[in-house]
Amino acid sequence: MAQLAQDFDIRHARRLLKHEFVRRPAVYWADMLITTAIGYGCAAVYLSAPWSPLKVACFIVAGLALFRVGSFIHEIAHMGKGVMTGFKIVWNICCGIPLLMPSYLYDCHIDHHAIPSYGTKHDGEYLPLGRGPLFRILWYLGEVLVIPLLAVVRFLVLTPISFCHPKLRTFVLQRCSSYVMNPWYRRELPVKEQRFVWALLDWACFVRVVPMVTVVLIGTQPWTHWLNLYLLAVYVIGLNWTRNLVAHTYRNEGEPMSHGEQLADSINIRGVPVMTELLFPLGLRYHALHHLFAGLPYHSLGRAHRKLMAKLPEGSVYHRTVRPGFFSALAELWRNATGKSPAGERGVSAPRYS
Repeated sequence: MAQLAQDFDIRHARRLLKHEFVRRPAVYWADMLITTAIGYGCAAVYLSAPWSPLKVACFIVAGLALFRVGSFIHEIAHMGKGVMTGFKIVWNICCGIPLLMPSYLYDCHIDHHAIPSYGTKHDGEYLPLGRGPLFRILWYLGEVLVIPLLAVVRFLVLTPISFCHPKLRTFVLQRCSSYVMNPWYRRELPVKEQRFVWALLDWACFVRVVPMVTVVLIGTQPWTHWLNLYLLAVYVIGLNWTRNLVAHTYRNEGEPMSHGEQLADSINIRGVPVMTELLFPLGLRYHALHHLFAGLPYHSLGRAHRKLMAKLPEGSVYHRTVRPGFFSALAELWRNATGKSPAGERGVSAPRYS
């Protein structure tokens, strides 16, 4: 696999996709606004309706819609400065702040693509899950239960405390302000101009979370309101955490990897079109393609994938990134983690975090 990665002609692949890099703002706007309306509309019914099949149905649809609209944070992370600024602002107002996930929490996603940091302890979105022990995967999934609570603490408690002293602010920004899976990750701090925007988003989230807590404490809403919100949050985050399990083979040695090796370590999911799109919104099923060309807009990924599959030679490293579906990719991760796959199957060696 390593040799295939070295032999892969990235420039040829880029030439094949030269017309696919144009971003279509109208697609972004329509998708985001319609999905947001569906998500909040179903969430409102779910939170207000008594127990019934309607409540369950709205819970399911709201979670899928909020997961999709929340996934735009990934697209925003790949937009350069000055690109679709209005979209970024509106997304934060409509989604980032209400869902307590302002876009700056994911600015560090670029480290996940950088050649010096991918697959190392400096990559916030990589863990050696594919090398075991199996408990590591179970622990990772268990984090879903506490992330909604941590988000409330982060913006209700740590936001005002962090402004009491510059060192506190630095600590909170470096260690408590990244939407990542790697607990060893520490993000770099931006220039002062960006930190000002971060502060505005922090205070906006603080203003958002205060009434969420207050209405229950003063008895305006029953405690079950909190429970319903918590269950919805766990559902949405759980979808993303589950989806992320099959983004990579998670078997990297911990050393920097080339562009081609990143591709070889990543996964494309073929799947069933509708069901796969629900679990992998905005083209996230084409994660290997995304690591090949991070600048491809989400609406171009499907067409770009089909072009590469048709025009690249059979047996290329790109073809080997494809898995039949979510469950087959998950089963592969499970076998790797339990030591039931041959060493190095479809992947590389284990990370050595220190």
